[in-house]
Parts: sequence; C-alpha cells; structure tokens
Amino acid sequence: MARDFYHKNVREALEKDGWLITHDPYPVKIDDVGYEIDFAAEPLIAAEKDELKIAIEVKSFVGPSTINEFHKAVGQFNDYAVALEIADPNRVLFLAIPDEVWERFFLKPIIQKSLERIKAKILVFEPTQNIIIQWIK
Repeated sequence: MARDFYHKNVREALEKDGWLITHDPYPVKIDDVGYEIDFAAEPLIAAEKDELKIAIEVKSFVGPSTINEFHKAVGQFNDYAVALEIADPNRVLFLAIPDEVWERFFLKPIIQKSLERIKAKILVFEPTQNIIIQWIK
C-alpha cells in the first residue's frame, strides 16, 4: 500500500490528540472487494470522546491538480464510507487534509456543497507541528 505524503504527520497528530491507533492500515473486506483505510483509532480514555471509534483516510493534495486530487479523495471517501456502513457501522470515517488545502480550496462553496452531499467528515491538520486544527462533522 502506498502511503500518503502526510501519513506519519497525521498519525502523530492523532496520538497527540489522545487517540490510540488500533490499525495502520485498517483493512475492510466486503465479499471479494478489499479496502485499506489509512488508520483506525479509538480514544485512549473512552469517556473523554464518547467511546467514538474512527477511521481516517489521509489525503495530501500534493499532485499537480487540486481538483483531480479532490475527485479521487471524494470517490475514495464514498467507497470507504459504504464499506464501513456494512462492515463496521459504529466507526466514523474522516478525511484528513492539510490546513493549507482546507483554507485555499475546501472552503469554496462548490467544494463545501460536494462535501455535504457525501456527508464527509473532515480532520484538518497542521503538518509541520503535527497537530489537529479542527474536526469538522
């Protein structure tokens, strides 16, 4: 599995935020179709985060076309969300993106509308300090 450019940064940011990484990657198989979501995590202290279980797909947006990267990310997010709905319905899927990409691209109204349509949840991280800036549900 090829890892995204910011894979290690997001892992460190999650751990700093109090999450225990339970899978890296998190395999999900439905019939004969297999997926590998970047991470599965649970809170270190379950009561602090309402016993929430999460899956995180990291997207770095380092390619030459942000819109093409976005198309791939949306398709992948949708596929993974459907797979989790079947295999692990209590786990919440998040798309992890760098803060610079969030501010430059994801705040555009058309992009926000696309995210609403697929009910995307976003984790915005800062890749130089490896910290989570925002959870967007």
